[in-house]
Amino acid sequence: MRRTSKQQPGPDGGERVLILSAGVGSGHNSAAAAVDQACAGRPDVTEVEVLDVLQASTSLYRDVLGKGYFVLVEETPWLVEWGYDLSDAPFRRRGPLDPWTRANAMPVVSAIKRFRPTAIICTHFLPAQLLASLILRGAVDARTAVVTTDYDFQGLWLTSAFHALFLAREEGRVQLTALGLPPDRVVASGIPIAAQPSGPAERDPAAPPMLLISAGASGGDYALAVVRQTLHLRSPFTATIVCGRNEALRRSVEDLIAPGGDRYTVLGFTDEMPQLLRRADLFIGKPGGLSASECMAAGLPMVLVNPIPGQEVRNGDYLMEQGAAVRCNTATTIGWKIDGILGEPGRLERMQAAARRVGRPDAARDVVDRLLDGPARPFVVTRAAQKTIFDASARRVVASELEGESALVRLVDPAASSTVALLRAGELDDLQQRYTGPDGTLVLRRDDAVLSVRRDTQRLLRAVLGRDDELAVRVEGLADLEPAGPS
Repeated sequence: MRRTSKQQPGPDGGERVLILSAGVGSGHNSAAAAVDQACAGRPDVTEVEVLDVLQASTSLYRDVLGKGYFVLVEETPWLVEWGYDLSDAPFRRRGPLDPWTRANAMPVVSAIKRFRPTAIICTHFLPAQLLASLILRGAVDARTAVVTTDYDFQGLWLTSAFHALFLAREEGRVQLTALGLPPDRVVASGIPIAAQPSGPAERDPAAPPMLLISAGASGGDYALAVVRQTLHLRSPFTATIVCGRNEALRRSVEDLIAPGGDRYTVLGFTDEMPQLLRRADLFIGKPGGLSASECMAAGLPMVLVNPIPGQEVRNGDYLMEQGAAVRCNTATTIGWKIDGILGEPGRLERMQAAARRVGRPDAARDVVDRLLDGPARPFVVTRAAQKTIFDASARRVVASELEGESALVRLVDPAASSTVALLRAGELDDLQQRYTGPDGTLVLRRDDAVLSVRRDTQRLLRAVLGRDDELAVRVEGLADLEPAGPS
C-alpha cells in the first residue's frame, strides 16, 4: 500500500507527513489510513504519503512476516502466545537491526530520503525500530511517532529514540512512566480509527436487537459456528453477517440460514462498517485492536470469539474489565452467552454505556496534533538505560525507583520543557566531566573529537543536538545520588 495525497500549501511550506505501516493483518494499515484522514484536518499539512513497509520489501520477507504469522496462528497458537510473552519484556532488543531486516529496510530508507518528511508516524513496530536507528545516526530530521494498535502495551514497540509514543489507554502510560520514560513523551491517545459518522447512534429502540457478526476482512470460518448458534436463540433478534472476502464462507452461511433467512442479512466485504456499527446493538467477533476501538467509539459492546493468543486475548481482558464485552471460550456456549445479554433487563444498555466510556473516536486527530505541535527534539534512551530497564523488569523491580549508580536520570531541555534523554546515573559522570560549563550548567556540544567519546554518547549527541551546535540541559532524578547530610 502506497498512497500520496496533497493539500493546499501552508504558510511556511507546510508539513510533509510520512505514515509507515506493515500489512500484518488489516489493523495496522487501517490505523495508518485513519491518521492519513486526520492529516486532512490540519491546514499546515501539505503532503501525506502512506507506505506499507512490507510491500516495499522482498517477497520472501513479506511472506515470512505476513503470511507466516497467520500460519502460526492457525497451526500453532501456543507458539504465537509464547513468542508474544517472550517479546513483551521492555528493551529485550537493544542492538542494531539484524542484517536481514536491515537489507529489506533499504527501500524504506530510500522512500524516506525521497519524500523528505517533516513528520513520520509508525503504526507498526517494524518501521518504528528502523526509525530509531536512523534518528541515532542523525539520518532523519523529522518528528517521529510510534502509534500502538492494541489495548495492552507490548515491549516490542519500545524503541531507543522517538518524539512521541501513543498508547491505547492510561494504564499503559502508567506502566511506561514506572519504567522511567518521561510523562511528556508518552500519550494515552487511544487507537486511531477512521472518522465516525456524526450524531447519536442509529439504533431503533422499538426494533429487536440487531446482532453484527463479523468474520473479519479475510473471512474467518469461526463465523459459521456463531451463525449456527444464533439459530437456537430464545431472544428476539435480527442479524447482519459480514463474511469479508471469503466467498465460500458467504455461501455456507447463506445455505445455513436458508430455512429462516428473513431475520438475517449476509454481506461480503463492505465499506459500510461504520454505519453497521452504529445500527447494531451487539457485535460478535474477534477483539482486534482496530475492530474493538471502532466498536467502542460506536458504543457497541462485544461478544468475543476466537481471539488470537497474545494481543487479542489481552484486548479482550481489558474490554471485559471495563464491562463492555464478554468472551466465549467454546463455540458451544455462544448462543447461551448472547441470550444471557439480551434476556437480562438492562444488561445490554449497561454494556453499551461501558463501551461509550471506553471509546476514543478522536484518537487519530490527537496523534497528529500532539506530534506536529510537540517537541522538535527527539527523546533518546541510552543502551545502558535500556539494559537497566530490561534487567529491572526481569526482577519485577520498578526501574524508576532504582537508586545509586543504577538509578535512571533524565536530561531536560528547559527551553522547550521536554525530556531529551534517559540514561543511567553512572553515565552522567562522563557527560558532566566533559560538558559542564564554568557556571555548573551542563551544555551538550557537538564534539569533533569523536574518537574520545563513547559510541553511545556519540549517538545521543547526534540525535539530541540535531542541527544545533550546543544545548543546555537540566538534570532530573538525582535525589538518590546526593550524599547523605549529617544525621
